[in-house]
Amino acid sequence: MGSNQGHRLELLLRAIQLIEERIGPVQERSALYETPPWGFDSPHPFLNAVVGVHTELTPEQILFHTQCIERELGRTTKSVDGHYSDRPIDIDLLFFDSLVLEADYLLPGASAPSHLSLPHPLLHLRTFVLCPLADVAPHFVHPILGRTVSELLQSLPESEVAACRSLPPYIYNKV
Repeated sequence: MGSNQGHRLELLLRAIQLIEERIGPVQERSALYETPPWGFDSPHPFLNAVVGVHTELTPEQILFHTQCIERELGRTTKSVDGHYSDRPIDIDLLFFDSLVLEADYLLPGASAPSHLSLPHPLLHLRTFVLCPLADVAPHFVHPILGRTVSELLQSLPESEVAACRSLPPYIYNKV
């Protein structure tokens, strides 16, 4: 998840709380990482984090809840066709165990279907995803690429990985 608008830390912490309430207990939580925007220009850096959650919900149910949380925390538009912009919160599903899935869901209250790809199709290219993901699941093997999260992170350019700066752990406790 990431945020680059508003009070980023409060939004991430609130998102984690709502995920725990609606989806399931948070088992792991990464450090917070401050990273430049990816895929668009903006002067506003992102705070990013990854959580590992134990859930009894289906991927479709999780997608519904994460989109509700995003709207509740102020997100009014979704990225479409690779057109990204600043946003108060963005919650992506990265993995669901080792499930490989491509599906469109018409979620309750939606006027258009939402697409879900598992694993997330771009996670292996994004340092802002792999840095925090390596905190919680370094040895998890990508079910399509057959490489661990740590190996995927090590395959990215060193300059990109260096730009992925973790914040001190006590920051989580400031709010």
